[in-house]
Amino acid sequence: MDAHSKPPHGTSAAAEPASRIDSLLTRFAAGDTTPEAAWAQAQQAATDPRAAHVLIRHFEAPATQSAGALGGTPVTVKDLFDVAGSITTAGSKVLLDGPAAAAPAERDATIVARLRAAGAAIIGTTNMTEFAYSGLGLNPHWGTPANAAGSALDEGLPRVPGGSSSGAAVGVALGVGLAAVGTDTGGSVRIPAALNGLVGFKPTARRVPMDGCLPLAASLDSIGPIAHTLADCLRIDAVLADAPLRPTPPAPGQIRLLAPTTVVLDSLDETVAHAFEASLARLQAAGVQITRAPFAPFADAALAAQGVIAAHESFQWHAPLLARAAAAYDPRVATRIAGGAQISALDYAAALTARRRWQDAVQAGLQGFDAFVMPTVPMVAPPIAALAEDAAYFAANRLMLRNTLLFNLLDGCAISLPMATGGLPAGLMLGAPALHDEALASIGLAAEALLAVACSTPSR
Repeated sequence: MDAHSKPPHGTSAAAEPASRIDSLLTRFAAGDTTPEAAWAQAQQAATDPRAAHVLIRHFEAPATQSAGALGGTPVTVKDLFDVAGSITTAGSKVLLDGPAAAAPAERDATIVARLRAAGAAIIGTTNMTEFAYSGLGLNPHWGTPANAAGSALDEGLPRVPGGSSSGAAVGVALGVGLAAVGTDTGGSVRIPAALNGLVGFKPTARRVPMDGCLPLAASLDSIGPIAHTLADCLRIDAVLADAPLRPTPPAPGQIRLLAPTTVVLDSLDETVAHAFEASLARLQAAGVQITRAPFAPFADAALAAQGVIAAHESFQWHAPLLARAAAAYDPRVATRIAGGAQISALDYAAALTARRRWQDAVQAGLQGFDAFVMPTVPMVAPPIAALAEDAAYFAANRLMLRNTLLFNLLDGCAISLPMATGGLPAGLMLGAPALHDEALASIGLAAEALLAVACSTPSR
């Protein structure tokens, strides 16, 4: 990527999708509805049978709040964030009861405090893969929220929601809040957003403080929003980061995207492959400059560093809990975390060094382009029943995380936008190096308008 941090100013060829948060705030101001009514509507949505298992806990209605950047907007937060007076379970039963039970949080996580200060009405905490350790979203303790789009198309065939922020995405798709806050260590915001036809934004990690958030792998973790439009994601991000981005969508002809052909296009299912080609064609027809080319760093053995770092850092945090309550874990999660015990300090240090070298190679290879473009995930949401066997589960999990984890290893920023499919949703991912969030958001707004895909759950 060039040294400039923001693409040239211009205007997009199409209007940006309307912000649902802005619309709600306008209705509040006009007296057309009230924060209390919006809260009640979100709570009613949570009782929809398709929303089963979306929330781990519901909160009582807050005092009327119409001030602030989000005044009265219903949102949810992932069950990794401390909420004063509640136990942060991270989708587990380990921390809820038994020998490793945690005490209720004494104070809100920083991002929860910031949401409250901005006037957000926090509906509850959302379900997730236990301890955030999977991109599929299954949870044997609290139940798995079924993919919202899949339920609309065939309620009798529940599909994976994507993880680990599973309840976050399904909740937004079904109206349990206009936006959700999740975490993203290898794709856990972007994957469920893509599979449910929503927008997911993974900011540069250092922009949003992790205080009061239970970690998965501290050097890969980041916090980001899921919503119906990128404008809504950016509204939430401004509160989370306490530093709003000020994107200016460039004219299509000023956007230069690199579409790598190495690894990230392997094993695409037919729906994703067709939607990706159609999306690129639409962007190019509008004037966006897209270069397809091999990209050697995406086939580099250094990519293994992501798994080494995640396993080592996760095991360091979980070792005491595993020693006391391993039997209470999801066996699939416990197996992956326990594998970190085999990683030595020397192996971990080598992985960190490999990561830095790989980051340099990626940034060098992106010179002359504004961002990468690729499918967010290689497949639409598979049926939950198809993952009953461990071999199928772990194979699907690896494939689901393959593209998204690149930007966690890069310590970069990335956006997943919906692509038109005519059926189960798929995502188009734009990504860039660290602290290029504003430039990426500018490109994302332009691309979202050009693709013109409404984020909605298909009607039955």
